[in-house]
This record gives sequence, structure tokens and C-alpha cells, in this order.
Amino acid sequence: MWIYWGLLAAVFLGLHNITKKISVRENAVFPVLFFTTLSSLGVLVPLFIGSVCFPEVLQSWGIFIPSLPWEQHFYIFIKSAIMCGSWILGYSAMKHLPITIVSPIRSAGPFFTLLGALSIYGERPNTWQWLGFALIIGGMLWYSRVGKKEGIDFKRDKWIFAIIGATFLGSGSGLYDKFLVHYQHLNAQTVQFWFCFYIVALMALVCLFYRWKSPEKVTGFDWRWSILATGIGIVIADFCYFRGLEDPSAMIMLLSAIKRSQIFISVFVGGWIFKERNKRKKMLPLFAVLLGVGLILYAS
Repeated sequence: MWIYWGLLAAVFLGLHNITKKISVRENAVFPVLFFTTLSSLGVLVPLFIGSVCFPEVLQSWGIFIPSLPWEQHFYIFIKSAIMCGSWILGYSAMKHLPITIVSPIRSAGPFFTLLGALSIYGERPNTWQWLGFALIIGGMLWYSRVGKKEGIDFKRDKWIFAIIGATFLGSGSGLYDKFLVHYQHLNAQTVQFWFCFYIVALMALVCLFYRWKSPEKVTGFDWRWSILATGIGIVIADFCYFRGLEDPSAMIMLLSAIKRSQIFISVFVGGWIFKERNKRKKMLPLFAVLLGVGLILYAS
């Protein structure tokens, strides 16, 4: 079942990327990110209140949030700090780059997760899985050539470096997720609630610091309902992802790759909505990436 949870996570992650692009276009990035995470927390607050007031009911439904020792709060706070950095870089890049460039670069995340899975958790891919990861990275390099035709220099554009940094941090967070679920024995909703709680606090501090440090650079914030949709979408995607990760047989490197198949939605639907250029030329490298994901699924 963990494979199907991963595919569900990919669907909602793809929709999340589209609403995220709508939210940050010509909008202030930090407030958008703050209200997105606040929306996510708002979805999870009823579970926390229910766990306090009606613990037996939520335990029977499998969505109970238990109380945690300070040590586990610290572990979740570390995840929040990692993802805060990843989201700041990712949202900023999404504002300035086409979604059909951003999403495939983020889809290279499974390769970086693979390196950590090999060295930290001792996961061992077979020949087909190695070939699948090679195709994913090859597709990313191919995308870099297409990006140059849109005036994007992959070697000099700072937003390309931002999305690569976001991908590195996101991969690190994925590896850390396995530690939280398999070694700290935390369930999906517990990680999600406290993660959102701490990241809202961190983003509030970031917004206040940025407004104090560089008030002349603060652009106007425009509330859009897509911000709420983005927050809800990432909650559903993460819930599916963590449910899959709870399976003792789940491999983080494969689950990460399956989740990144969301580029189907981001490139096809997102490219059409935002009328981005060179969509046809992006199909071949997209096919290489998806073929790599397919090989990983076949080899599993």
C-alpha cells in the first residue's frame, strides 16, 4: 500500500504546485508562505483539540495526536527549520521561474535522497533502480538546455541556485522523515501538526525580521484563495506521504521518487494554465524523468 500512498501524494503535490504558482505570481513571497503554513495548521488544529478532548474517539479513528516529550519536540523543530529554508528558497524560485522548469528540477530530489538512503539507512537499489535514477538526472540536465531558450542561464541565474538549494534541503528533510517515523515512532498527524506549528512560528519571525531589516524591499501582499488551497493541498499530500512511510517495508528513496512523479500535473496542467513556452520541447526530458520513475516502480 505504501506505493499507492506515494502516488496519491504525487497527485496532491502536483495540484499544490499549481496553486502555489498562482499564489506567488506578482505577490510578496514571505507573507504568502506564512499564510500558506497558517492555513495548513488551521486544518490540523481540530485534530489536536479532538485529541485533547476526545482521545478515545480519535484513537479509534487512527488520527490521534499524543503528547510528546521535549526531546521529540526538538526533533520535529529541526525538520521545521530545514523545511522553512527549503520553502523560502522554493517559493522565491517559483515566483521568478516557469513552473515547467521548477517542477522537474525539484523532481531530481530522489537522487539526492538516494545518496542519503545508501549511506545512512543502508538501502540498496538494484540495477534497474540505478538506471531509473540515472534517467531522472539525465532528464534534469536536458531540461537545463531547454531552459536556456527561455532566457534562463542554469549556471548564473540565482533562482536556479535557489531551487537547487530547496531541492537539497527537501531531500534532507525526506531522509529525516524516516528517522522520525521509523526510529522515533511518530505517526503522520503528529509530525504534521507540530511541524506546521513550529514552521508558522519560524515564518512569523522571518516576516517580521524582513520587514524590519529591508522595509523598502517589502512588496505588497495580495490575499488570494489559492493560498488557502495551497495550504490544504500540502497537508493532504504530506498525510499520504507519511502514511506510506509508516509501512515498515517502505524505502524512502523509492517513495521520494514516486512522489516526484507529480511533474505530470505540474508540467501539463501548469504549463497550459500559465501559457509557458517550449512545452513540446520539454516533453522528451519529461519522458526521461517519468521513465526513470517507471523503472523504479518496475524494479520494486
